[in-house]
Amino acid sequence: MTQCQTDDDLREVVAFRIGSQEFSIDIRAVREIRSWTPTTVLPHAPSYVIGVINLRGTVVPIIDLAERLALGSLEPEARHVVIITVVEAQIVGLLVDAVSDIITLQRSSVQPTPKVASDTTHSFVRGVITVDERMLRLLDLAGVLPSIGRSA
Repeated sequence: MTQCQTDDDLREVVAFRIGSQEFSIDIRAVREIRSWTPTTVLPHAPSYVIGVINLRGTVVPIIDLAERLALGSLEPEARHVVIITVVEAQIVGLLVDAVSDIITLQRSSVQPTPKVASDTTHSFVRGVITVDERMLRLLDLAGVLPSIGRSA
């Protein structure tokens, strides 16, 4: 590491795919990555909440991230994965097509979300990362899951 580059300048993200789109989340929010398992449906839940699973004694809601991001919905099957995340002290699973990489990058390589994007986009997407020829959106999980952390 050079004198200008410290551990504080670096961050790691988990890159994943939903269809042909690539996204990422901060690795510090990821608890584990697991294969798809069927869920128990919750009546009257938002359309993007597929259901819940029992994860070692903890009930974990599973979110269809494609549906939540208005990219259509996924038909869960064995090839899909669930990224178990911790968002504001709540455990939430995110259904995605596949996890592709863990990427170490400099904080300065995260570009701001373009100002032409909608307010919803700005609440969901923290920034854009270019890695070689790829562009990944860095998601803000608290924005994607706005009810997390609120009392019912």
